Amino acid sequence: MNEAQNTTMQRKSDLLTAHERDDIDKWLKRFPDDKKQSALLAALRAVMHEDHYVSVEKMDAIADYLGLDEIAVYEVASFYSMYELDKKCAGRHSISVCTNVSCALRGSDEIVEYIENKLDIKMGETSSDGKFFFKVEEECLAACTGAPMMQVDHVYYTDLTLDKVSKILDGLD
Repeated sequence: MNEAQNTTMQRKSDLLTAHERDDIDKWLKRFPDDKKQSALLAALRAVMHEDHYVSVEKMDAIADYLGLDEIAVYEVASFYSMYELDKKCAGRHSISVCTNVSCALRGSDEIVEYIENKLDIKMGETSSDGKFFFKVEEECLAACTGAPMMQVDHVYYTDLTLDKVSKILDGLD
């Protein structure tokens, strides 16, 4: 390969924005140089914060940036429900309602129905204005003592009532 070809070739990690790189770098500083994989969850979150989902191209960019095999990034991104891997799930705000037994006994089904009616979407859909994505049923969000509960953009809201849900959703830009 000649020098002209070499300078025009880009690394996959060039797809990451400056903000994403800065966020990832902050996490990398917390770990030894040979443990870059420890920053993988934060790297995926940084991309989701910017794009509202994680594309294959961005996963490849993260792998390149962290020096990981691409499959290692795919495995982690597809394992955790907190990462959206489909652009159709790219609402500005992601809503998850726990429907496990503790929340169900305290009214999570009513909360789900209320959100679906309020936003005119079903679980797994994005609102027509792109503002909200209502994630498919969450088995457990690990806040049983505050049931019923939901998570919006990774922030927990517990002891929900329909009025409280309305205020939370109405308060989002």
